[in-house]
Amino acid sequence: MLSAQLEAYLAEINLPATAEQKKQLLDFVGMLNKWNKAYNLTSVRDPEIMLVRHIMDSLVVSIHLQGDRFIDVGTGPGLPAIPLAIMNPDKTFVLLDSLGKRIRFQKQVAFELGIHNISSIESRVEAYQPEQKFDGVLSRAFASIHDMLTWCHHLPAEHGQFYALKGQLSDEEMQQIPAGFVVTETIELKVPKLDEQRHLLKIIKE
Repeated sequence: MLSAQLEAYLAEINLPATAEQKKQLLDFVGMLNKWNKAYNLTSVRDPEIMLVRHIMDSLVVSIHLQGDRFIDVGTGPGLPAIPLAIMNPDKTFVLLDSLGKRIRFQKQVAFELGIHNISSIESRVEAYQPEQKFDGVLSRAFASIHDMLTWCHHLPAEHGQFYALKGQLSDEEMQQIPAGFVVTETIELKVPKLDEQRHLLKIIKE
């Protein structure tokens, strides 16, 4: 059932996937559902809804990624980074979260599903000082755009950019973008089976 739905959704967003990638995505949903009972990783309880709200909601960003090295800030159980890492084996993703149980889950996912291009770090974003900066700083449902840019300003490389995944965009939030940052692109995303607004903002430092 889930397998057929995933096939249809991937076709709808025109994202080709190997049999192995599809299996990893479905196995990730399975692990999320199983661990959720004890760890309370997400408020979504139904695997079919997880497939839409977590997997596809992450994957619609895939074609917009530029660069090789990414960090997912406030990643929770690994969203959007784990689905994106599965579909982009040539890119690397650092998953940053301050809660140990989420980090343990991510590491188990990497181990069980054989995902070799992610690494998980338990830290608050303000305290995390990487030796190597990132081509892209991702955040999904992490904070307001103002807070994201304030807390993550030290993470992008010289030509790196921020990818803010948002639902509805409010004028108020857009007006609170701190000085020194510029929105270069606002992309309306269409998630299969999700009748809600989704946007991707690409932002750079001036």
